[in-house]
Amino acid sequence: QVQLVESGGGLVQPGGSLRLSCAASGSILSISNMAWYRQAPGKQRELVAGISSGGSTNYADSVKGRFTISRDNANNTVSLLMNSLKPEDTAVYFCAADILHLLTRARRYYWGQGTQVTVSS
Repeated sequence: QVQLVESGGGLVQPGGSLRLSCAASGSILSISNMAWYRQAPGKQRELVAGISSGGSTNYADSVKGRFTISRDNANNTVSLLMNSLKPEDTAVYFCAADILHLLTRARRYYWGQGTQVTVSS
């Protein structure tokens, strides 16, 4: 069994900062790409930021220069530092990881349960 657990969401004022964290645990042999997605009410889930096992990153245009994704390969964690938050960043944020299962040797995308981020004054 593999689990991804997010933490760090909450309510923040416009211009503020939040740091989201996600820890992967369970029957993990290896993790390649990790990412953060978000889904706002009435909208499709969208990629916010991704990071490879080697540390290469990519960002949605809407968050470039404001958000930073990082990971700790030794601890199977990924984080998202969000600065200069705007009301339009309000959404449920999900972490995701491309994981090779230790026992089945099957590789697939796993998702966390999501954490709410609300940007409002």
